Amino acid sequence: MLSDHQYTDGQYLEKNPSFHVEDSAWKAGNIAGLLKKNGMRPHRVAEVGCGAGEILRVLGESLPADAELSGYDISPQAIGLARARESERLRFFNEDLLALPVEPPFDLLLCIDVFEHVDDYLGFLRRLRGYARHFVFHIPLDLSVSAVLRNGTLSRTRDASGHLHYFSKETALATLRDAGYEVIDSQYTPGGLDLPRKLKTRLAWLPRKVMFHLHPDMGARMFGGFSLLVLAKPAASESA
Repeated sequence: MLSDHQYTDGQYLEKNPSFHVEDSAWKAGNIAGLLKKNGMRPHRVAEVGCGAGEILRVLGESLPADAELSGYDISPQAIGLARARESERLRFFNEDLLALPVEPPFDLLLCIDVFEHVDDYLGFLRRLRGYARHFVFHIPLDLSVSAVLRNGTLSRTRDASGHLHYFSKETALATLRDAGYEVIDSQYTPGGLDLPRKLKTRLAWLPRKVMFHLHPDMGARMFGGFSLLVLAKPAASESA
């Protein structure tokens, strides 16, 4: 049975001993590109569910030199790994961010591959909304024709990665809007093309690349191997 305990008692660490550090520079590069594209140079940046902290560390290299960065995670094992990355402007906390008062709100809050793990994901997103002026979400798009047709794909994702909810591009964006966010920009991140480590992923690389080039939405829906990177802010009606 999956629960928050897997993140605090070491179960998640046992299944994912690196806390996905090997993908962190790639994710940070995509985030930095999205911020640059939208003319954003935030100074107070936080990450909820920061894991081992490598995304925040690498992203900090592209931010203003006086930027302050804070990472929060309920997993003591993750924060144990993150502490080795601390610096004068980068700090990590073994805390539930939503249990803490934050005033004023952060300039930017990262939520990278997080809310698909949360039981009440809509409640989580609605509560998170008041903690920052802008948000970057990275959402795995687990729902694809390939994943549905291949027996056991989604159940393996649930067991190994702890995903409780599965999204397509359309349902991911609808979720953010339903939770009170205004989407400013979004783009695919092609992990299945850029990070093809598994044999099945490598075998599907060429058809995935061709289809994605011809029709990005169709490629993502057919073959999977993509996530959605979203820049958002609290909707005007919600922040008023």
